[in-house]
Amino acid sequence: MSAILDIRNLSIELATDNGPVRVLDRFNLQLAEGEIHTLVGESGSGKSLLAKAILGFINPRWKITADRLWWRHYDLLALNASQRRIVTGRDMAMIFQDPSTYLDPNDKVGAQLRESIPVGDLSGIYLKRRADRQTRAERLLHRVGIKDTDDVMERYPHELSEGLAQKISIAMAIAHNPKLLIADEPTTAMEPNTRGQIYRLLAKLSGSQGMSILMITQDLTAVIPESQRISLIYCGQLMETGPTEEVMQKPYHPYTDAMLSMSLFNQETAPKTRLPTLSGAIPTLQHMPIGCRLGPRCPYARSACIHEPGLTKRGQVEFACFFPLREEDDHE
Repeated sequence: MSAILDIRNLSIELATDNGPVRVLDRFNLQLAEGEIHTLVGESGSGKSLLAKAILGFINPRWKITADRLWWRHYDLLALNASQRRIVTGRDMAMIFQDPSTYLDPNDKVGAQLRESIPVGDLSGIYLKRRADRQTRAERLLHRVGIKDTDDVMERYPHELSEGLAQKISIAMAIAHNPKLLIADEPTTAMEPNTRGQIYRLLAKLSGSQGMSILMITQDLTAVIPESQRISLIYCGQLMETGPTEEVMQKPYHPYTDAMLSMSLFNQETAPKTRLPTLSGAIPTLQHMPIGCRLGPRCPYARSACIHEPGLTKRGQVEFACFFPLREEDDHE
């Protein structure tokens, strides 16, 4: 399946008082049409920065380079700001960790939903357009699993539960039927039942609408069964990527293995069990290690790790490690 989002060797440097810092280091990611691709990494790993680069939310102090940053047949880096806004505004949308950043606290939900519906989708005289907008808004709520539309549309954002507020933000994001939805940690701090509702909703949207979804999370327990592919990022470097089931069952990279061990994914642990962790701490931007940035924390690191490993391909999995956990003949 060909990629509609194709990112090759994307780097982002930030200008600081101590000189430029490369926060995203030659990162690769491919996303196919209708696919759910999960991007996993700890806080500060560059996940949200990648999302902003895709959408064009670019700070003038950033220096962005890439061999390829393509969306469908568009070279995003070759477009000017106006062209970029047209493409991303038409084809892409994003939902955020905190719905309050997306919803206006001073306006009712119904008004905000109606405002999110593109003007170009409406026709006729004013009263007809107004009625059509109301109908479209109600349909959007139905699509995200909200049945009591009249009640919800009369509420203000502070009157919504966190799960309901996130469903509203999803409804607004999909109002123009985007081809790509970026979900930036959409269920952080939610109760398990609410989290499950949001995951099922996103999976349903992908399956029924053919929408591609880039799911961003720092928690492997948040990887849903419908996720076809997964990528793990650490300090701006791609560690491992491939089919979700294969990567999570038989990882090549020590970082993937450590993240699996730190999560409760497929584990039964007694209360107060101490979970295994990587030694050391995530480096600051000003003190990034040379070579493989996991090196100082990796139990398998050797002198070769002061050099940056390229990507090694084994079947459908790619990883960046000189000393993988499995040898080539282990691949089935």
